[in-house]
Amino acid sequence: MNVLDMLQFETNEKMPPHYKELSENEMIERVKAIKERYGKKLLIPGHHYQKDEVIQFADITGDSLQLAQAAAANKEAEYIVFCGVHFMAETADMLTTEQQKVFLPDMRAGCSMADMADISQTEQAWIKLQELFGDTILPLTYVNSTAAIKAFVGRNGGATVTSSNAEKMLSWAFGQKERILFLPDQHLGRNTAYNLGIPLEKMAVWNPHTNELECDGNPEDVIVILWKGHCSVHEKFTVQNIEHIRSTKPDMNIIVHPECSREVVAASDLAGSTKYIIDVIEASEPGSKWAVGTEMNLVKRIIDQHPDKEIVSLNPFMCPCLTMNRIDLPHLLWSLEGIAQGKPVNQIRVDEHTAKDAVLALERMLEHV
Repeated sequence: MNVLDMLQFETNEKMPPHYKELSENEMIERVKAIKERYGKKLLIPGHHYQKDEVIQFADITGDSLQLAQAAAANKEAEYIVFCGVHFMAETADMLTTEQQKVFLPDMRAGCSMADMADISQTEQAWIKLQELFGDTILPLTYVNSTAAIKAFVGRNGGATVTSSNAEKMLSWAFGQKERILFLPDQHLGRNTAYNLGIPLEKMAVWNPHTNELECDGNPEDVIVILWKGHCSVHEKFTVQNIEHIRSTKPDMNIIVHPECSREVVAASDLAGSTKYIIDVIEASEPGSKWAVGTEMNLVKRIIDQHPDKEIVSLNPFMCPCLTMNRIDLPHLLWSLEGIAQGKPVNQIRVDEHTAKDAVLALERMLEHV
């Protein structure tokens, strides 16, 4: 089932074309006026990967974990205009009260990784894996997944994870069951398990297209089952990119996100979540040099914020996250003016049955962070 099938929303309209004709200054002033009018009744969370034209209006900026925590903690805002992607807005809807309404400025802002694990495939995989391994598996899902996948995990005793807390959650999971099914990003799962001392030969990949376990060794030895999914942005960083930096700027530190492949993480100096990358560079000495392997909007922002350091993208030909970039200033203004005019668009509402089970998975994570 596609992510859009799990959403109920007031409208899924296209933005009127005249918004694209407005000057940037006019849009900025109109957004400011609405923010001032609504005050604490309006909350705009913004993910780190958003464009600067949007992030300038964010009341909270952060990675997935920070925004999930902020959504759960906020009880004042009646309207939450989420500048992120589908799964983030779903999470905000599920963690806030019934009186709070969550909106996504552009319904096309999805996540290719989340779409790599749909609920039908996952339920089929679970049946096959139970036949192979019996009742020895606990499912974990990266928060970059649909509400339906989170609900599946919640029903089966598992939890969500983020790149900030994946090691902690994986350790918790092994206290519950002998084996782990990790959805939907194989790279984060592999890198996290490896950091915990689990050898690669004890990991296997579940291929949802063939409905088969891809395993080089003895399946009975497998304790980490990785869903065959990936981030389309972070998979573009390569060992060749690292070799180029090493040969041209040997004194440069290389720091990457754990959604990169195992080979790239192993060849880098440091790897960690979006927050980790930001914090490490923030704390580094003036004059230090960094090649950063993560989303381009964030890298450019880090470069602008640290003129005393030499910072480059590990892959200078990278594009920003294209789906995240669906959210732009015109769409943000359209969303806010819809609220102000009493005609809100693109409200995100996860059905009660799905939300109940998904919240179990989210709460298990939030209990451990």
